[in-house]
Amino acid sequence: MKLVSSLAIAGALAAAMTIAPATPAAADGHAETPAEAPIPGPEQDPYIWLEEARSDEALAWVEAENARTLGVLEADPRFETLKAEALAIYDSEDRIPFVTFRPDGLYNFWQDKENPKGLVRRTTLESYQTDEPEWETVLDVDALAAAEGKEWVYKGSTCLPPALSRCMIALSDGGEDATILREFDTSTKSFIEGGFELPEKSQGGVSWVDENTLLVGRDFGEGTLTDSEYPFTTRIWTRGTDIADAPEVFRGESSDVSAGAYLLRDSDDVVHARIAYRGVSFHEREYYVEQDGEWAKLDLPAKANPYGIVDGHLLLSTDVDWDVDGQTFPADSLIAVNLEDWKASPNGAAKTLVWAPAERQTKRGGAITANALFVGLLDNVVGKVLQFNFADGEWVSEQVDLPSNATVGIAASSDETDQIMFTVTGFLEPTTLYYSDGTGSPQVLKTSPARFDAAGMEVEQHEATSADGTKIPYFIVKPAGMEMDGETAILMSGYGGFQVPRLPGYMGSTGKMWLERGGAYVLANLRGGGEFGPGWHQTAIRENKQRTWDDFIAVGQDLVDRGFTSPEHLGIQGGSQGGLLVGTAFTQRPDLFGAAIVQIPLFDMLRYHLIGRGASWIGEYGDPRIPEQRAWIDGYSPYQMIEEGADYPTPFLWASTADDRTHPAHARKGAARLKEQGHDYYYFEDTVGGHSGGVDNEQRAKIQALQYVYLMQQLMDE
Repeated sequence: MKLVSSLAIAGALAAAMTIAPATPAAADGHAETPAEAPIPGPEQDPYIWLEEARSDEALAWVEAENARTLGVLEADPRFETLKAEALAIYDSEDRIPFVTFRPDGLYNFWQDKENPKGLVRRTTLESYQTDEPEWETVLDVDALAAAEGKEWVYKGSTCLPPALSRCMIALSDGGEDATILREFDTSTKSFIEGGFELPEKSQGGVSWVDENTLLVGRDFGEGTLTDSEYPFTTRIWTRGTDIADAPEVFRGESSDVSAGAYLLRDSDDVVHARIAYRGVSFHEREYYVEQDGEWAKLDLPAKANPYGIVDGHLLLSTDVDWDVDGQTFPADSLIAVNLEDWKASPNGAAKTLVWAPAERQTKRGGAITANALFVGLLDNVVGKVLQFNFADGEWVSEQVDLPSNATVGIAASSDETDQIMFTVTGFLEPTTLYYSDGTGSPQVLKTSPARFDAAGMEVEQHEATSADGTKIPYFIVKPAGMEMDGETAILMSGYGGFQVPRLPGYMGSTGKMWLERGGAYVLANLRGGGEFGPGWHQTAIRENKQRTWDDFIAVGQDLVDRGFTSPEHLGIQGGSQGGLLVGTAFTQRPDLFGAAIVQIPLFDMLRYHLIGRGASWIGEYGDPRIPEQRAWIDGYSPYQMIEEGADYPTPFLWASTADDRTHPAHARKGAARLKEQGHDYYYFEDTVGGHSGGVDNEQRAKIQALQYVYLMQQLMDE
């Protein structure tokens, strides 16, 4: 059965996580009175010109900065060795080829030395269970890119159930979030001549109604994109007609983050309802169901969403306590309503608790097979999976028999059968893939080879005390019996935003390039993330976002206080929200760190709503156009915090020209400001990668090698 989650919905029509409107959008989705808080302009900010991603002036600046940085880091004799080590891991033929279930086989997207842009390929379950599966190429992205003279990056597909052979393939030129969409037939392994095609590069996506009809959320011209540059209208497009003539079926508001409509289907391809949503902030949605040609609003909390259909019930998930019908469903719980009752009365159907978290528990993803619901859990940052069924009038659950004290995830599932796959991993334990056909315990299907020598290494978990007294857990991966003399070089990472958890996982290239050379690694589980559920996130957003930065600093201080390391040997690293985290850390406590890698960051938080898709994150950080909220942000925005005379560690900022999500302007302006104020720094910009950096293994290996050379120079060299 189809899993319907807030993430799936947002991904279908809004592409991922997200200019300046005349009337700013508040985090609750309601229009604010125009604020008086001034936003820095060219008079206050001399580097606004770097916000133009591909202007000649900006690209000339990038070229000069890249030449300076590469001249130092690539010249290090360790660079080529490190790059080769990373590339060997990325290109390795014996890594696990993760798959998705489809009626015509198991599908995999694969990149290696011979296929840097990648292959969409398929095999049979029988073949996949062997050590060397036989793969059939369905789409060769390298060949397509060469034939069309494009830097195509494969961004996935949306396929028509139940056969899933008619697909809209998403392709990005250079790796940015914006894509083109083309209709593809997996049975003939070719694009359909005269088929559906959306050539304009923009955010948004499609969902299939039937073979000749699509629901399309896209940029349809003026008045169809939100202030966050996502679609807020959905049209129904019939084959053979002009998309410009397609009638609109749902419209949100320009102040929404995004809005769209989709079909609620079960595993038998029965459509039960047409659903629409308005993302009134990044974390809040309003849902609607179509009844008799009209959209009726569902009485759900703003932080709740449809989760899926299983055993004749529609499941709902809530991130806040929900008082309804004389009951209180706690935050992070799963609630069921009888599907037929819900269709007859969407707001009146009786609700039943399926699952509620215990202390320090939170759900983490899920999957629905033909006959069961599987939900991943974190229990004090340890992974588990529960299987749920509705039997004899009640919901029952049992824990899936998988290894304990590990990070456990759901890798793939079939909604036509009971087939499902799970991953099990740890910092020092290579990923193992388990398979079940619905009978008995899952069995090991594939295991990734070890990529580094973990002999003599150990993992410990500790807690630091944040500024407000909250205990913040962190993991440290280190040599067993390490001298507590403060001399060990430590790389510390974290995220702390958007309810995204950071979990133990096999270290692969980091183990090879850093741990084997005597370094240690720390992963901090910060408030703002999702390690302990919605409350862990909601306690460190907006006016309380400084708590995330305090947590990270507290972990760094704890490492020094315990003797694990000292400031001159402590480096920090983070990307996107994590890049903002690192920026706040080294500007607020420059004395605590010896190195800082600021990856694809947010950095100028007084103009972030004007850059890339920053307006969509107002629900996380606040709106700098509103005086009260500007005050929250002004206290930590790294770009504005950089000042002359401070003794900062020499930071390494890097970004991607094609990143249309956070946008390279943040890192560029940070580097320019550091230079203006007389500070040492490094800056590198990947000119082809998207929000995640390099789009092929060669470029990914280069970026990794640059970072580890930098860390060794700053933290290990005398």
